[in-house]
Formats: sequence, C-alpha cells, structure tokens
Amino acid sequence: MSSTTTESGAMTKLTMEELAAVSEPRIVVAPPGPLAQEVLARDNRVTSPSLPRAYPFTPKRGSGSVLEDLDGNLFLDLNAGIAVNSTGHSHPKVVEAIQRQAAELIHYSASDFYLPIYSEVCARLDEVAPFSGPARAFLTNSGTEAVEAAIKLSRYVTGRQNIIGFYGAFHGRTYGSVTLTASKAVYKRKFGPMLPGIFHAPFGDGRGFGLDLSDPDGDGFASIAYIEKVLFKRMVAPDEVAAMIVEPVQGEGGYIYPPDGWFQELRALCDEHGILLIADEVQSGMGRTGKMWAIEHFGVEPDVVLSGKGIASGMPLGAMIARADLMDWDLGAHGSTYGGSPTSCAAALATIDLIEGELMDNATRVGEELLAGLRELASKHPSVVDVRGKAMMIGLEFDTHDRMDAVEKAGFKRGLLLLGCGDSTIRIAPPLNFRSDQAVAALRVLDEVITDAEKG
Repeated sequence: MSSTTTESGAMTKLTMEELAAVSEPRIVVAPPGPLAQEVLARDNRVTSPSLPRAYPFTPKRGSGSVLEDLDGNLFLDLNAGIAVNSTGHSHPKVVEAIQRQAAELIHYSASDFYLPIYSEVCARLDEVAPFSGPARAFLTNSGTEAVEAAIKLSRYVTGRQNIIGFYGAFHGRTYGSVTLTASKAVYKRKFGPMLPGIFHAPFGDGRGFGLDLSDPDGDGFASIAYIEKVLFKRMVAPDEVAAMIVEPVQGEGGYIYPPDGWFQELRALCDEHGILLIADEVQSGMGRTGKMWAIEHFGVEPDVVLSGKGIASGMPLGAMIARADLMDWDLGAHGSTYGGSPTSCAAALATIDLIEGELMDNATRVGEELLAGLRELASKHPSVVDVRGKAMMIGLEFDTHDRMDAVEKAGFKRGLLLLGCGDSTIRIAPPLNFRSDQAVAALRVLDEVITDAEKG
C-alpha cells in the first residue's frame, strides 16, 4: 500500500487526489512483490493461457496517470490501458457519471427498447463525427464489434461482398475483424478458414515492413498502384469491392503514420469505384492525436468511422458511426443486447465533454514536450532509430525487437508502464491528462532504461 509519513511518523494511505498528483514512479518492493505473486499463482491456474501478458503488473487502483499495484508500487502509465483510459484513471467526473447512472438504471436493451441515454450518445457522436453532413451511430460493446458492424453495413448497402484491408493493421480478434487483421500471424493460426472476400494491400509507404513504396516519379504511391494493378487487375474487380477499411494511424502495427497525400489518393480511388472508406479509429480516435479523429489530420472524410477504447474511459463501449444516408438497412438487420449499456453511455458522455473541453488541448501541448524529449533521447541513443507521432500517439522505434522488449520490461521494473507494438516499437500513449512534470520524470527514467538496454 503506497503511503506518506505524517509529522507523528504514522503511515497513511494516499488519497485518490494525492495519487493523481504523483509525478515520479515509486518502487517500494521489487515487482512483482509478494501480493502480486499470489495473484500470478492463481491466475496461472484458472485463466485462459491465450492472454498475452506483457509483464507481471497487478494494478489495484489508479488516479490520473498514476497506477498503484497490490504491493504499493506507483507507476506512471504510458500506455493508458492500451489507449483506453483517455481521461486518466478514475476521473472524478467519469466516476460520478457512472455512479449516478448505476443508481438509476444499470441495463435495459437498446436493441428492443428506446433507451434515452443511447440516443443521447449517438447525438453527441453525430456532433463530433468527421463528416460534413449528418451521421447515425450503432453502439457496441467493443472496437472489434464495431468492425464487425461495419463489415455487415458495407456489404448490405453496396450489395458487394469484398473488402480490402491493409498489411500491418489490427482490427480485432472476432471472426470478421481477425480476418482483416494483418499485424501478426498468430492471431489467425489454427482458426482458418477465414472470412471469404477479404484482400490486403500495403499501407502508406510501406515503412512498417522496411519497404519503400513511394513513387520515385512523384505522381503517386506504389501502394495505391498495387491496389489498382494487382488487386483490381488480378484478384477482385473494383465494382465488387464494398469497402476499404484502414487505420489512419496503425496501432498494433507499430504506430505507423501514412505519408502526406496518401489518404487523398486512397479517397479518390474509393470515389472512382463507388467503394466505401472506413476509418478504424478504435485506437487513434477520441483526441489521442490532438484532434477528435486522426483522419482529420489528412484532409479527407471517410464514409464510416469506428470508435472504441478511449470512447468511455475504460467502460465497455464501441461505436460504428456512418454518414446518415448509408444507414439504410432493414429493421432487425443488426442489434446488440448489451451494446450501448446505460453506464457505458454515461461514461462516454462525460468522456467526450472532457476531451473537447480540456484534454485534447493538453494532449497536444504535453505531447509536443514528449516528442521533443524523445527526439533528444534518440540523438543520444543509437538504438533508437525513429520517433514519430502526434500528441499522445507516439512511436519510439528501436533497432531490434529484443532491444524494444528489454526497454519495455526494464521500464516496468522502474515504474514506467510501457507497451510494445509492431516489430520493435514502444508506444507512448499516456492518458490525455498526462502532465508536464510526469513527462519530465518519464523521459528521465526512459533515458536510464535505454542506456542499460544498450549496455546489454
């Protein structure tokens, strides 16, 4: 239990406000400590071995960007529960919204009845959606369910069967979404055959795969040419493609940003052939890149945008948001018993208010400080080969996977919660209320950790 010492020498537990105010990691027992070890032993007996744990972290409580484990160690959170805790841990306004709603109504299915708060959330999503016209939304329990809904809607409204995804993408682990996922083979191993009608193309300029897919003549991108000259010519006719689904910034693929102009070419290609453009913003949306949606950085409008993770500050919620004219499917064509539950919806309304009101601006400001600090680290450490990102979605790429893995695990031992992605990248994706003083501390510890990793 983390504590402070009073004038009398007594030990007192930190309040939630004091926990949020912490700026430095505090390791009082080498993790995993004795209480954590008890959890690990139980977990190893009773949970599915498919769960891919990064390191033995056992969170007990969190406030702001600080987490306390069972043994009283304090950690700075640099991955926000995989970009989920957008407003930080247990933000008072989110907690109050959940408690208020739970005291009134915990569940009634929005698929069969007119749940008032469900349409309230959809109205807010209409306001913030990256479309010039009106939008409609379907609420889900998760990001992967939002992807599944988009697959169904795109096939339904276009009358076409085929969908194009991109190498390096992660769209989820349910059947349709895992077919689209192309970041790691393990996600599909032994689960085939996959959903038919799914094709893949290179993403952006191919940098996530060590390729150069830029066009040396300056008239386009080879990745776009691949779709036209390989997929459309040899694999699938463009008038039989319902949609292209793409992460504006690849998440699990390595926090990869596409080059300038690529999205404009992709949008033009979709328009030419009547193909829907679906932006999977499950990880990159909700203010993480300094705008509500990462697609807004690239000057194009999608036809459908998908949300999850940060939409409700940790409560289970996702959303498929589409141009209103596309939401033309029949009564009963799609539904969900729990999707858009009252408590999750209450958390979402509070979350959107906080992101728009203050946290998006904070993410931009502190994110610039983190970027500058990380680039300074890169100039000192030869093992850091790239620093890229916007606001609170930054990739710190290393020369090898093993180096990245060593930094991730050593960071945990010193009180930084880091998480890898892609082949050799650490994601820097703290809560959007991460502070400047916490950034300074995190950069200092990272410097030490990277130095040790380079020594071997």
